[in-house]
Amino acid sequence: MTKFDALIFDCDGVLVDSEVIAIQCEREILAGWGLDYAFEAFVQRFVGLHNRDFHNAIAADAQAAGLTLPEDFRTALHANHWKRFEAELKAIDGVLDAVAAFPGLQAVASSSEADKLVRKLELTGLHETFAPHVFSSDLVANGKPAPDLFLLAADRIGARPDTCVVIEDSVNGVKAARAAGMTAWGFTGGGHADAGLAGRLTEAGAHGVFASHREIADALSG
Repeated sequence: MTKFDALIFDCDGVLVDSEVIAIQCEREILAGWGLDYAFEAFVQRFVGLHNRDFHNAIAADAQAAGLTLPEDFRTALHANHWKRFEAELKAIDGVLDAVAAFPGLQAVASSSEADKLVRKLELTGLHETFAPHVFSSDLVANGKPAPDLFLLAADRIGARPDTCVVIEDSVNGVKAARAAGMTAWGFTGGGHADAGLAGRLTEAGAHGVFASHREIADALSG
């Protein structure tokens, strides 16, 4: 198989099973404000975005629909799911199998804000596995689907982009990896994955799609 020098993981929906919680909470709150998104449309459009871009898109949708959002809508959107994260968040099964199967450089590159990214990894016992190579979109001007975060991660760990493989569960993340000149592997093992996710990741440009971390481990060690 192709030799990779670096393995870069997204966090939400790849390392930790947070997307299933966040999507449920956010869709419920938004529906109460008059913004009712179908599950697939919500996932395809918003998963993988930095919160600043997510908030800007929600505000634009509300304005286009003639709706007025609460002044604190940004905070309100995330308050409930953080309570659930603290109580329920778990690492996705098999993560450490994939980590152990790859002897090269490894990093996390996530759209989460830096403090929240660290907390999610701490809650699931994964922070020490990847620290200090944990990179947030807070560090770049343009979040996914722009390539900036993945290029920064590669630079910080000393890897050429064309030798990196990225594990991503979102269309935005796959597009970002491809734009960075990296190999993009789609992941459908998160609790939020619906029947159409594999097809959407492939359409976005994923070089392969994997249903579990054990499948990824096999591909990395094969």
